[in-house]
Amino acid sequence: MVSAALMRIVSPCWRPSVEGENSSRGGDANGRFDGLLWCKDSGEHVTGEFSMAVIQANNLLEDHCQLESGPMSSVESGPHGTFVGIYDGHGGPEAARFINEHLFGHIKKFTTENHGMSADVINKAFLATEEDFLTLVKKEWLRDSRVILGRLDKAFKEVEAVQLSSEHNASVESVREELRSLHPDDPQIVVLKHKVWRVKGIIQISRSIGDAYLKKAEFNKEPLLPKFRVPESFEKPILQAEPAILVQKLHPEDQFLIFASDGLWEHLSNQEAVNMVNTCPRNGIARRLVKGALREAAKKREMRYSDLKKIDRGVRRHFHDDITVIVLFLDSHLISRSFWRGPLVSIRSSGGVSGNGSC
Repeated sequence: MVSAALMRIVSPCWRPSVEGENSSRGGDANGRFDGLLWCKDSGEHVTGEFSMAVIQANNLLEDHCQLESGPMSSVESGPHGTFVGIYDGHGGPEAARFINEHLFGHIKKFTTENHGMSADVINKAFLATEEDFLTLVKKEWLRDSRVILGRLDKAFKEVEAVQLSSEHNASVESVREELRSLHPDDPQIVVLKHKVWRVKGIIQISRSIGDAYLKKAEFNKEPLLPKFRVPESFEKPILQAEPAILVQKLHPEDQFLIFASDGLWEHLSNQEAVNMVNTCPRNGIARRLVKGALREAAKKREMRYSDLKKIDRGVRRHFHDDITVIVLFLDSHLISRSFWRGPLVSIRSSGGVSGNGSC
């Protein structure tokens, strides 16, 4: 996903350390821990402010993410902007961690080579990351994250939710149609299994970096468990690594962007999240979104939020997934300026949250 009046906000975050001179406000340079929660309540990026939060549910945190604000290439005269990545791993953190460490480097490399940012640059960076990853590991899954734009409707004086990213999930009819068109000779490319549509009856997603066993037949064998193997041989990759890219021109009424892993969207609707960002103070808004989702998760299980906070990682996964949220506020006068003037920010995930309980 590229937002792009700048051609620079990318989506397909967290390490408790921040690089850059002006990366923090109010002593929040490294963010702070609260049990299984890490948050950086406020910071500045090229076109405004941002807020970040991560809550761990799995024994190993499978969400990874990053925010890079500043040069998008290796030359000072190249484009500047803000890169946001939310990488929601499944079955382990390895693929998400690898993408977090390599994708932005490929973005800068191809931006430099192509003398600018473009959809082609993004596509090349994803494919290069995929190629690198398949040389190292045999299996890893990534799931859906989502990007929502908060846009002011001047007539009604309300901020509406506009979903910018699309779901790459076999439960979506258009995705099933795309898979069938790509694999016309395979009547089992999508299978309804236990009332859930799955690619080859195995996995719900249709695009990923990783899933080597669904890309190359050489990985579709031991030590992969039989239940994950595709029974018949194949030559063409079953899943795609190419991203779906949207170029979105930003307008003065565009107020903010919410980037989040699917752990948030399982409990909050697009509009509920937008309403919360629009009506609450900016400082700590990512943390408020996470807590809002946790309150909904507790309500669904007919338990008190205070009791949910006491549950440790691992067991917590039975109540909600890992959740990662980054909110970017868009300052229209900063977006429209023809030159770049800091700040330089680099925040990148590196592992799980230490501690028990609370939040």
